[in-house]
Amino acid sequence: MGGDVEAGDPILTQYVLDDPVPWYKKRNLRYVYFVLIPTCIGVEITSGFDSSMMNGLQSVSFWDEYFHQPRGQTLGLMSASYSLGCIISLPFIPFIVDNAGRRLSIVIGSCIMLVGVALQTAAVNYVMFVIARGTIGFGIPMAIVSASAMIGELSYPKERTYLGSLFNASWFIGAITAAGVTYGTFSMKSNWAWRIPSVLQAVPSLMQITFMYFLPESPRWLLSKGRDDEAYQILATYHAEGDQDSEFVKTEFAQIKATLQIEAENSKRSWKEMIATPGMRKRVIIASFLGLFTQWSGNGMISYYLKRILADVGITNNKTVNQINVANTCWGLVNATTLAFLVYKIKRRTAYLACTISLLTIYTSWTICAARYTIAGDTKASHGVLALIFLYSPAYNLGYNALTYTFLVELFPFTVRARGITIFQLFGRLAGFFNQYVNPIGIQNAGWKYYLSYVIWLAFEVCFVYFMFPETSGRTLEELAFIFEGKEVKKRQAKETEQELVHGHVGAPMPVKPSGDEKKEASEMIEKV
Repeated sequence: MGGDVEAGDPILTQYVLDDPVPWYKKRNLRYVYFVLIPTCIGVEITSGFDSSMMNGLQSVSFWDEYFHQPRGQTLGLMSASYSLGCIISLPFIPFIVDNAGRRLSIVIGSCIMLVGVALQTAAVNYVMFVIARGTIGFGIPMAIVSASAMIGELSYPKERTYLGSLFNASWFIGAITAAGVTYGTFSMKSNWAWRIPSVLQAVPSLMQITFMYFLPESPRWLLSKGRDDEAYQILATYHAEGDQDSEFVKTEFAQIKATLQIEAENSKRSWKEMIATPGMRKRVIIASFLGLFTQWSGNGMISYYLKRILADVGITNNKTVNQINVANTCWGLVNATTLAFLVYKIKRRTAYLACTISLLTIYTSWTICAARYTIAGDTKASHGVLALIFLYSPAYNLGYNALTYTFLVELFPFTVRARGITIFQLFGRLAGFFNQYVNPIGIQNAGWKYYLSYVIWLAFEVCFVYFMFPETSGRTLEELAFIFEGKEVKKRQAKETEQELVHGHVGAPMPVKPSGDEKKEASEMIEKV
């Protein structure tokens, strides 16, 4: 089963467990966590704002009239152009993120999104609006991949799960803001009813650009570029409150450096590397399907087409629809934030299984209620659909919101982390594009019967999680780096970590290309396992 894997030597984890001082009593760590909020955690605000804004604009009469009542394929393309932009950008992201660094990559992505927001706000026709949304979509994955990696690589191990969970929870801050803004502007008697929400989508990107100066770079990225002194200084400053002689920092630095050295020996920095060994292939399969699951679990229906769903069960008043949208989004923020602080108590596989089983149960009930209203006009069934929409949120957030980026950062070693998260983004955006384009057509043509496809898919998700997902909780990133590679590689990792601690070096300084014999030996070792 998926949980039957073995992590590396937990020496650093024990240091973390023995540390009794909470983060808020550590001045330097407290500082970096507060700076992470606008620079990294807030990246997902843009995604939340976008989906909620598109949902809300469908109830804004001036937007509807300005773009000639988009429905079916026309509406689908307006929503899906965002995902299409994401898909087009993905091949370039790993190269930029790994070479420019985490900080600069976030700034580049944010600048691209600002261009898209300007075009969207100034849109004079359907084509310009679609191009603008595609431009925003082109910039967001670069910021997401960099920010999610940065959170995992810069945070103290004890708080990594919290911060990774809050990254996705910030989606709801953007969604609430957009829902509130569109609710406040939908009655305006001018095109500013939709242009105001559009221009406000620039705020998160402006925050990232403004505050990035105050955020240190990922120490793991610095080490991978041979900038050992800078990396050690950052670890000592933020993980040991400036104590250069901290045993924890010495061990952490040694473990990171030893792990990166082993990774680099077998790394070709190419996409072929992602399928070169059994362990990497398994990671890619998990990340690919996780990308599909985060979009094909029915959430896209609620995020983008709530108005059409409610219309199918007799709720058609625009003001009521907007009130439901705002209430559901606020509820999502409450339960997502709560789960972000509680999910660390639950093992990863357990949380994902609870998530998928709950979603399957809810969607099955939703389909039955929608069918009863359509066939018999049962108003109680209509109320049931509304209740299930609100129950859906905590069920989804338990796994796919609270854990996704935390899990991905833990799943992939540093040298392939950007590519791994990019693969997740690729499949998620492909699924999102399909959903945004096909969902309105499915709702229009099949009604409640369209929901059956989600019920079948969710049943598959339960089985996939049970058999494929490994358990990654309770370990540092380096202890998880070779989770699928077997005991021999883990023994070498522990040995070289010890060498670094004792002698102050592991082979040659990072980064160094290994000799042909060394590379062959490392490759053979990993192939064996």
